[in-house]
Amino acid sequence: MAHRKSGGSAKNVRDSQPKYLGIKLHDGQTAKAGSILVRQRGNKFFPGENVKEGKDHTLFSISDGKVKFSTKRKTGFNGKTKRVSVISVVPA
Repeated sequence: MAHRKSGGSAKNVRDSQPKYLGIKLHDGQTAKAGSILVRQRGNKFFPGENVKEGKDHTLFSISDGKVKFSTKRKTGFNGKTKRVSVISVVPA
């Protein structure tokens, strides 16, 4: 006979820490050099003028100016074209 009660059977109570992804500076806002514009997994947004991409696909500004969102056509390896969002920083 068991001398101890059941030790619990909760299996799905674990949760991961929040990653705080998303757009940090929106269209028209002022960006300083080095400020983060977008944190993302993969390339949802692509870097444009005065914007670089970090190794975790984070987009950041390399000069001061206003943030500008736009779209452009991009051709994939299979020849299909799609519209992608591009983020640029326009010097003031």
